[in-house]
Amino acid sequence: MSEVMTAFPASNDHWLDARNREIPAGLVTVHPLVIGKGRGAEVWDVEGTRYLDFAGGSGGLNIGHNHPAVVSAITRQLNQFTGDCFRVAASPLYIRLACRLNQLVGGDEAFQTVFFNTGADAVAQAVNSARAFTGRPGIITFEGAFHHSSLADCRLTGHSPVGQADSAHGASDVCSLPYPDSSRGISEADCRAALWHCLAGGERAGQVAAILLEPIQGESGIIPAPASFMQYLQRICRQYDMLLICDELQSGFGRTGEMFAYEQSGVMPDLVITGNPGTGLPMSAVTGRRAVMNASRPVSPQGGNVLACAAALAVLEVLGEEDLLNRSLLLGERLSQRLVQMREKYACLRYVRGRGLMLAVEIVDPDTGKRDAALAQAILDAACIEGLLLVRCGLYRNVIRFLAPLVTTNAQLEEAFHLFELALARATGRL
Repeated sequence: MSEVMTAFPASNDHWLDARNREIPAGLVTVHPLVIGKGRGAEVWDVEGTRYLDFAGGSGGLNIGHNHPAVVSAITRQLNQFTGDCFRVAASPLYIRLACRLNQLVGGDEAFQTVFFNTGADAVAQAVNSARAFTGRPGIITFEGAFHHSSLADCRLTGHSPVGQADSAHGASDVCSLPYPDSSRGISEADCRAALWHCLAGGERAGQVAAILLEPIQGESGIIPAPASFMQYLQRICRQYDMLLICDELQSGFGRTGEMFAYEQSGVMPDLVITGNPGTGLPMSAVTGRRAVMNASRPVSPQGGNVLACAAALAVLEVLGEEDLLNRSLLLGERLSQRLVQMREKYACLRYVRGRGLMLAVEIVDPDTGKRDAALAQAILDAACIEGLLLVRCGLYRNVIRFLAPLVTTNAQLEEAFHLFELALARATGRL
């Protein structure tokens, strides 16, 4: 029988023992820490040890931990009401936030938004809307994509073992194609040819409802889609009356230096999937053209809790007031330059890629040049010991992500450079 926990000693080990006993092992925790509090780009574990958080909730903490504007907005709403259900009665905050997203995505065009609690629900909604609007079953996705992991959408995901296993059952309505990745020798021309082959030179286009992609693939290693490829996909969609769906669950709300990563390619999606805009609270959304959004009912009536909406509206204000989109570009450029410089000293660092503060570096064996997941993990472990939290990604788990909050200070960025270099030295035997 599980022990009822009321008060624990201030010990990571004590909490982690309980974690292992009470929570399934399949829910992986990267670092052997238990966080007690956070502020901006900093967190403290239950023992009081400070860390720089450059994992950023896997990209979901764009304005950091406990931003005063977010805390104030949530507190204010707590004093009014919390237990709303939009299916029962509408709430002003849900409507206000939908209006903001419609303007941010659609501009002067007629767009609508619906909220959910998970990325999986949002992906399922976007796909359902596309199929209902077009009357077609087919969805084209890309290898390495991560569109979350419910049973409804795992065939759309080409990254996780869950998605790969489900694909084995055969689903003629989902086609996964190569994604441009120079580090693996996959050219844009290869990907265009694969798409054209999938469409049988246009003859099968009438079976395809939409093309779904991440403008920057996150879990596969922070791989931006070339602007020319994004524009090509939009032309194909327009030519054959298919929809273009952009999954911005990881790249949205300023992380790449634009409000949404697709903007850097000059395209206009028909549907955009977003996560919480940097609060860490459960929230996702689908924003799309009004006619498309009205073609199907929401897959779930849950979502858009007033506390999450209040926090999200506060984040959007902070992004503008603190000029954090430009801040993302500035800090991202400095971080990218320093990582490139470190390659001259550490042969284990290969490709540095990404945009804004959605960056990554690929780790290889310094002697053979082969992808080295074990060394990547050793660097993460050493960085954690030094006081810097990072996470891995990539098809081979040899890519280290840098997802620092956009509110990271110059001093914190310099400290992170120092700590990362110490981690590199320890992991490669130089210290």
